[in-house]
Amino acid sequence: MPLVQTRGAASAQGFGEFAQVTAVNYIEDVYSTYLYAGNDSTQTITNNIDISTKGALVWVKGRSGTYGVFDHTLINTPISNTKAYSSNTTGDGFSLGSTAFTPTTTGFNLNTASAALNNNGTNYVSWTFRKQPKFFDIVTYTGNGTAGLTVSHNLGSVPGCIIVKSTTSVIDWAVFHTSLGPTQVLNLNLTGAAATSSLFWNNTAPTSTQFTVGDSGRVNGAGQTYVAYLFAHNAGGFGLTGTDNVISCGSFTSSGNYPQITLGYEPQWVLIKRTDSATDGYWMLADVMRPGFNANAALGNETTYILKPNTSEAETTGVIYAGPNATGFSGYFGGGSRSFIYIAIRRGPMKIPTVGTTVFAPNTATGNGVSNTLTTNFPVDLSIDKLTNAVGGTWFIDRLRGGTQYLTSTTTAAEGTYPTTLINFASNTSIINANNGSGVNNYVDWAFRRAPSFFDEVCYTGTGSVLSLTHNLTVAPEFILIKSRSDSSYWILGANFGASTYAYKNDWGYNNSSNTQSYSSTVGFNAQPNATTVSLSNNSALNVSASTYVMYMWATCAGVSKVGTYTGTGALQTINCGFTSGARFVLITRSGVVGDVNTFVYDSARGISSGNDPYSLLEATAAQVTGTNYVDTTAVGFQVTAAAPAGLNASGGTYIFLAIA
Repeated sequence: MPLVQTRGAASAQGFGEFAQVTAVNYIEDVYSTYLYAGNDSTQTITNNIDISTKGALVWVKGRSGTYGVFDHTLINTPISNTKAYSSNTTGDGFSLGSTAFTPTTTGFNLNTASAALNNNGTNYVSWTFRKQPKFFDIVTYTGNGTAGLTVSHNLGSVPGCIIVKSTTSVIDWAVFHTSLGPTQVLNLNLTGAAATSSLFWNNTAPTSTQFTVGDSGRVNGAGQTYVAYLFAHNAGGFGLTGTDNVISCGSFTSSGNYPQITLGYEPQWVLIKRTDSATDGYWMLADVMRPGFNANAALGNETTYILKPNTSEAETTGVIYAGPNATGFSGYFGGGSRSFIYIAIRRGPMKIPTVGTTVFAPNTATGNGVSNTLTTNFPVDLSIDKLTNAVGGTWFIDRLRGGTQYLTSTTTAAEGTYPTTLINFASNTSIINANNGSGVNNYVDWAFRRAPSFFDEVCYTGTGSVLSLTHNLTVAPEFILIKSRSDSSYWILGANFGASTYAYKNDWGYNNSSNTQSYSSTVGFNAQPNATTVSLSNNSALNVSASTYVMYMWATCAGVSKVGTYTGTGALQTINCGFTSGARFVLITRSGVVGDVNTFVYDSARGISSGNDPYSLLEATAAQVTGTNYVDTTAVGFQVTAAAPAGLNASGGTYIFLAIA
């Protein structure tokens, strides 16, 4: 039966184009990676997952710090909030104390000092898996010691992976994985290869309502109690139509190369295990919130930070090089022929944003030579930084490229890397500028979150021939920026406003009077960009064989962003963006002329009012311009004044803009 939806108000998180008549499920409602620092006291973890009423597995691990080496801590709510289990031990659980952990409808509270959860000086990661059909389930049962015991579950689909632990005996964990089948078993707490035995799953495949265990004490000791975690596999059940997959359990073979694992979506979390040998047979956990699971690592240029469920070690690097892409993940997983299984979870958000503050935040700061924390209230995917009172570049830094790699629109230079992190993206609600210069160097930061219909990013390698790139914007991109990461070249600006009107603008950026600023629909884009793909020609500026590139894409999202064009009048004019509280960000560039054509940027952090407001030029190294009144905000969008120069409002001129509410 199809889902029924009606247009409605935004959810509390600012996402969701539709009000729900029949439940619509999204990955951000049932899964979260959340980073925090222990404080030996009380703190509230708000990951926006309803743990207290829905039930969930909360998996916590100390990452680093003075006391970074602690056991993995797995808490099953609402089964017990005072007892936890360690994936790296055979123990039958340990006490957290009566007040250490309290589930809430938006996450959980930590109420005391706890080595496992809240030790001062330790950085932690928490992975939360909420119970939800076609995603994840937790069941408990009592063994009878007789092979063939069936255990009912509510996953609503055939499990792709089942992890079982006795809660009353000291014994190894047992893992079923669909790629190995019901005749083989793995140990979560050990590195061994997959073993063939009927003692665990009774050589019986699980179904959408139950799974079967043999008579091993690890899964079915007489009178022993057990907890089982069930992960779905390509079961659909999510998104507006209820057909989107959000979790996959599969396998791949690596031969010392960089295999591409196709999921049909971009992952944010992966659990990987070698199955054919105990050599390098540790379990490996990576996610996009912690460093190193990115497009740069997938090219072998950066190692992935992993945590090993079978050990108490802190974060480890130098083991694998892996990262996500629009349709799956890839990387280097060791030399020689090796077989692996994995669990992968889809990147969110899946909801269409309805509030601009959930996906865009402007900030200003004064450089202090140490670091500035810029609050955004969402995880940042792209940060664009610009000095405001001094000569300097315009820096593009993003999570997918690794966070230490920068591109600048004031030069044609290839991607550079800072010796220390320029922007720390490993944060839930802010970014940290850790290399901002000292003294009076002021700067403005524009922070973007990837979200359907608003903004997306793709990193790709050129082929020298027609190239079709998959993206996850879910609508046709309208404003596209492309830059070679590996070569010195101009930025490319693409504008797409419907059939036969898409344009390729070479030499965007890099303020240079000799550039042509030309437009053509016959080069650059090979076809009209659409809701799933952007097709590129073999043009040397954006598709050289073996060269690497990044593509940023924005689109019109009702009430949140607007991409469009207007014709200059030389007089005051209002640009209606469909907003209700005005624009907080306005980018404007002129189209179809030769010579220096600047890209003007205004933002609410510095002020967009009816008076004089500062603006910056993205392709110029000059400080911001003040004392002018060229662009104002108005409830429905923004205004361009009669005083505006030809770069903003020449009579008969054509202008492209990106505005964000």
